[in-house]
Amino acid sequence: MANAVIAEVIPDSLASDLGLEPGDKILEVNGIQPLDLIHFQFLWADEEINLMIESKDKGKILFKIEKDIDENLGVIFEQAVFDKIRSCQNKCMFCFIEQMAPAMRSSLYVKDDDYRLSFLQGNFITLTNLKSSDLERIKKLHLSPLYVSVHTTDPQLRIQLLGNPKGGKILEQLNYLIEAGINIHTQVVLCPGINDGEYLDKTIEDLSTLWPGVSSLAIVPVGVTKFRKDLEKFPVFSQDYARKLISKISEKQKYFKEKFDYTFVFLADEIYIQARKDFPELEAYEDFPQTENGIGLSRLFIHDFEKVKNSLPSVVKENEFTVVTSQSGKYVLEPIIKELNKIKGLKLKLLVVNNQFFGPRVTVCGLLTGFDLLEGLKGSPPGSKVIISDIMLKQDDYLFLDGLRPDDISRQLNIDLIVVNNSVQSFINEIIK
Repeated sequence: MANAVIAEVIPDSLASDLGLEPGDKILEVNGIQPLDLIHFQFLWADEEINLMIESKDKGKILFKIEKDIDENLGVIFEQAVFDKIRSCQNKCMFCFIEQMAPAMRSSLYVKDDDYRLSFLQGNFITLTNLKSSDLERIKKLHLSPLYVSVHTTDPQLRIQLLGNPKGGKILEQLNYLIEAGINIHTQVVLCPGINDGEYLDKTIEDLSTLWPGVSSLAIVPVGVTKFRKDLEKFPVFSQDYARKLISKISEKQKYFKEKFDYTFVFLADEIYIQARKDFPELEAYEDFPQTENGIGLSRLFIHDFEKVKNSLPSVVKENEFTVVTSQSGKYVLEPIIKELNKIKGLKLKLLVVNNQFFGPRVTVCGLLTGFDLLEGLKGSPPGSKVIISDIMLKQDDYLFLDGLRPDDISRQLNIDLIVVNNSVQSFINEIIK
């Protein structure tokens, strides 16, 4: 059964006026049970609404509402999908969820491959579980853009990569969606020796022929944790490999810039870090189509710091902080910390914490766990002020991936753990008061 459970009621909204509360369920809109947020918004776009609610305190209540077509109810739901999330039917050889540690919270093992969450939240999907009715719904409601994991356009290799015989239809599916007016952002999870080389060249060429329907292509390195049983299948992205990849993609970017006036293909920040190469200039990232996929966030952070650097004070009240980051984060933060330490009275120490939980091949800040912080911050003087980015936490309930909370770290180590928004301004506001 679909459950449209209200998580939050916006103050001074229609829902607030009706007396709706968190925990209440929306059962029907004009006699129809909404299956997801998209469906609810479609049903709600009317001037006369019969809204059936199941109150957590008062049972079922029917509200008869007259409203403007564009007037929102004013609620935030617990989940964007009210019925069952479409799970992944693939057995990808590089699936990160299959590399999770045992006995973690159940939500971390959910293999989402739901087109609705692709449209609503930018989640990447493979298209292998789409029914004809799903395709028709995408077309009818113009659910655009969608985010698609392509990995390769070679049919046989994609079947092998996804472990699914339906994987070979990717170009056919992309063409259908594009002809329906759907824009698509794509990604390749690059596995050295598997879908690189000529396969990667073909994938880039095939997807570029679908421009502008295929609006962007991101190339990200395969993630490998210590929990894999076949680590030998996935060689490390060496510095030499990363540099050669950057050289190859730079040439293709120049070509597409001339052809489309758009760079089209982008590399993950991790690849430049591994190569010890500067990130491309701001303009090279165009409209930053895939920041959530780790494309251009580092350049944006550096750019934002450069904008505020000259307005910073030369002297502040004496204060000392430890700034925690990962191996990859060090590459971005180290020169910024060095610049900030020129401010008299401010003392910043950059602490690089290794990922002991997932293993040394996981170097991004967002996958550091509470356990990693407990290990990395051992021996910190009592009362130390330690800054971390909220990118390490699940946003809705403030949990690290291993289920610990910032308060757990503060209490166990007797430190002041300060969580800042993953932005330059939030960081500056915390250290300079």
